[in-house]
Amino acid sequence: MAVFTLLSPPTRPSLLTSSSSLFSISDYFNNEATNSYYSCKSIPERSPFSTISAAHKQKTERAKLQLMQSHMTPGSSSSSGSGCSWMKNNSSIHNNILGHGQATREGPLHSVFPTTPASVSSVKDLFEFICSGPLLDKVGLTSDKVAESIDKWVIYGSQLCRLFQLNELYLTEPQKVRIYHYYIPVFLWCEQEISHHRSKFKDEDEIPPLVIGFSAPQGCGKTTLVFALDFLFGINGRNTATLSIDDFYLTAEDQVKLRESNPGNALLEFRGNAGSHDLSLSIETLNALNKLTKEGIKMKLPRYDKSAYNGRGDRADPSTWPEVEGPLTAVLFEGWMLGFKPVPVEVVKAVDPQLEIVNKNLQAYYDAWDKFIKSWIVIKIQDPSCVYQWRLQAEIAMRADGKPGMSDEEVLDFVSRYLPAYKAYLPTLYAEGPNGSDPDHSLVVEIDEGRNPILGN
Repeated sequence: MAVFTLLSPPTRPSLLTSSSSLFSISDYFNNEATNSYYSCKSIPERSPFSTISAAHKQKTERAKLQLMQSHMTPGSSSSSGSGCSWMKNNSSIHNNILGHGQATREGPLHSVFPTTPASVSSVKDLFEFICSGPLLDKVGLTSDKVAESIDKWVIYGSQLCRLFQLNELYLTEPQKVRIYHYYIPVFLWCEQEISHHRSKFKDEDEIPPLVIGFSAPQGCGKTTLVFALDFLFGINGRNTATLSIDDFYLTAEDQVKLRESNPGNALLEFRGNAGSHDLSLSIETLNALNKLTKEGIKMKLPRYDKSAYNGRGDRADPSTWPEVEGPLTAVLFEGWMLGFKPVPVEVVKAVDPQLEIVNKNLQAYYDAWDKFIKSWIVIKIQDPSCVYQWRLQAEIAMRADGKPGMSDEEVLDFVSRYLPAYKAYLPTLYAEGPNGSDPDHSLVVEIDEGRNPILGN
């Protein structure tokens, strides 16, 4: 399998100084000098989405469709970029399943492509669109810096379009926002963090990978963000590994034991809250990843099968775990409760008395997860109730892919077990940052209901 990887570009003037208002993006990629930027490179099969070639296997296509449906579907078809996303959600469910007046649409999930050309059809248009993004200042970019690197923005954007099978000249407004206002700015911030991390070591040192943490509520698109970043790192010649806190859930057998030892506590009845993770496995895994500093050193990454036991989940068979080889540049570690820290007992009791044991369990999580993370990305939401809709979309996609995902009623019950933790811990996370984080190496991205970045606090 192969993808295109970026080589050192030939010396040439910036597109902004070369009749950019008339120079279209399609012209750019038909340019002989530009085409010399690319060569083929094999990517290890760290996930079923490791290739963008035309010869996808059928299984890979189904998996990619599931991911896109699970994480790119806001339930709105507006073209404004606010409250919209890459896919239109027409899920056939009852309008009252989410409660609280949240309605959903009927019909199958499917990709939607516009019928008119996008407004971003030239490099000048693209430059202006990039500079209007809400994250530019947060990631330390100015219009001058964007102008200097516009060639890379064009290449990264085009490759992401190929990755997600989008026509770069026929993008919807939400698609443009997702690529140029979200994924690429966050990627460039991560690149800055990697450079800072590596600058602390001498040339002869073995440099451990930078662990970048992604703390974000369920269903808000963090998995797809990490997927896109992992791909862009590959284009830049970076070797990265991806992990989720889901990979460290207890086995189905141990989850039963947890439930039996906490009778009547709905928050520990199923996977999710603090106490339902194998912390020894996470410590072992993260320590091993830190040692992947040389070629030839390999290890397998644990994975969790959410579709097992009718959606209740179980640890995947180790024979199916993906293998990663050193040297690693970065580890992309994502999870819905990364960075949560214990709060006073009276706070959790006021939210839900069942949280008291969860709050106590959370004390051990800093040493198991957070202390390994040196750079943080916090995806901030305005209303945790969005998690209902987002989670429902993910399960619908699993069922549409032939996997035994949870029913609509089970999703409603499942998500309700997470909301107390959101209410108890998100205010502290947003006010103080993740547990043990450095504000100088933390990025907060506030998103709307469509999972698009906005100018937040």
